[in-house]
Amino acid sequence: MGSNWDWQMFLQDPGGEYPTYWQWMLSAWGWTVSVSLLALVVALVLGFIIGTLRTLPNSPVLVRLGNAWVELFRNIPLLVQIFLWYHVVPALIPAMRGLSSFVLVVLALGFFTSARIAEQVRSGIQALPRGQRYAGMAVGFTTFQYYRYVLLPMALRIIIPPLTSETMNIFKNSSVAFAVSVSELTMFAMQVQEETSRGIEVYLAVTALYIISAFAINRIMAVIEKRLRIPGFAVAGRAGGGH
Repeated sequence: MGSNWDWQMFLQDPGGEYPTYWQWMLSAWGWTVSVSLLALVVALVLGFIIGTLRTLPNSPVLVRLGNAWVELFRNIPLLVQIFLWYHVVPALIPAMRGLSSFVLVVLALGFFTSARIAEQVRSGIQALPRGQRYAGMAVGFTTFQYYRYVLLPMALRIIIPPLTSETMNIFKNSSVAFAVSVSELTMFAMQVQEETSRGIEVYLAVTALYIISAFAINRIMAVIEKRLRIPGFAVAGRAGGGH
């Protein structure tokens, strides 16, 4: 079967915007990376805010709002959320009618992932010994200050491993962007397979690019984790959180 493979098809002219299928695939990879990185920024910002709100003392309304956010975006399938953002939200909010499908996919993927990151942030904060909070209060920090300077920096060190998984997942989940015609890798593979009938070569190449992206993320996050690690801290934090 291998003798029937034709990898030179990537050097052929697709007869459109790109001189070769190879350049078209690299462009699609660029769209995948762009969607993923922008959605990750949205997810991290919202995830840290919502996760923090869910742990605030004496703020039951904010805690309930944070819990509602997580339950809403975590329990609706991502593909359904993509269609809601693309078809329903612009119809309900006129100001969003001019947004491109690219922006809507970034928002959908970012909001979906933010719920998962918020849960990790909440768990990381609650895993810290209570003494961390009391120490911040003892030196006169406001609630904002002891979260900013004490709790969140320490919690971040605990949640880097699950954040690595979420960062890798956001790249993989970006494949749903094809559903609203964003020209990322999955849409490229589907279109080129139809044009060339070379599905094996196309899907192997696209799979390789996804693997390269995921491996790069894994290595980057491993370096970050190593630089931020405090020996014995995560274990102590989990042990203290159970008392």
